[in-house]
Amino acid sequence: MLSIYPCIWFNNQAEQAAAFYQEVFPDAERLSENPMVVSLSIRGTKMMLLNGGPMYHANAAISYFVYCGSDEEIERVYAAFTANGSILMPIGSYPWTRRYAWVIDQFGVSWQLDVDPIRSAQKIVPALLFSQPQGHVVAEAVWHYTRIFEPSMILMEAPHPPQAGMPDGALLFAQFKLHDYIFNSMSSTEHHDFQFGPGNSFVVECDTQEQIDHFWSELGSGGQYQMCGWLVDRYGVSWQIIPSILPQLMADPSKRDKVVETFMKMQKFEIAGLLEA
Repeated sequence: MLSIYPCIWFNNQAEQAAAFYQEVFPDAERLSENPMVVSLSIRGTKMMLLNGGPMYHANAAISYFVYCGSDEEIERVYAAFTANGSILMPIGSYPWTRRYAWVIDQFGVSWQLDVDPIRSAQKIVPALLFSQPQGHVVAEAVWHYTRIFEPSMILMEAPHPPQAGMPDGALLFAQFKLHDYIFNSMSSTEHHDFQFGPGNSFVVECDTQEQIDHFWSELGSGGQYQMCGWLVDRYGVSWQIIPSILPQLMADPSKRDKVVETFMKMQKFEIAGLLEA
């Protein structure tokens, strides 16, 4: 079964970050861990924490909405994240919701906290921020992604107000679902000192080589293909297209080194080659 989840790049602090998130979210559960990654389930949402080293880091171009569901919960999470973190938008009332905040935790990961509940088992939703010069492309990007993934659907669209000076039809916000996984997408009329990068990426776990071939070709079209299943799409968002059997192979100490040696030579993953390693 196809699976999509976010991956966050840490400077060899994945273990410390995992322990912190388990403190913030008491129901968080470790799904797997090895020297390279720690996988967590946080409120039913899988997240991969990668020990990638100092080359890249997370930034606010991709953040994670936490739909808290109560005043008590949003206050609790806000206090935990800001204790050693920073604040982009302080907790308060905003035009789009009664209580909201945008914060960066002590590891540089960006979180948007909303008091509202969400009518989904997925309580944490990644958000893509398209800032200038890409501020007008939200509708185009949503169409592009929903065309690639099946099933998919657009859940909500909110256009920019006329006074924003954006092109006709430009979206301020959209929520969409790719194969049962929800994303938020936002645009900004401002230039920011951050853009999409490998510090935040999305993993697509595929059961078959046919699925790998499809997502590799379609998501990478107009972007850039990299090594080890990584690609950058036409908007600058990083994706990892991997076989679902890879975590199992990496969990076997007798096979891990050979598997890593094999896929380090690959751009697109080839399942047959991994099984032969």
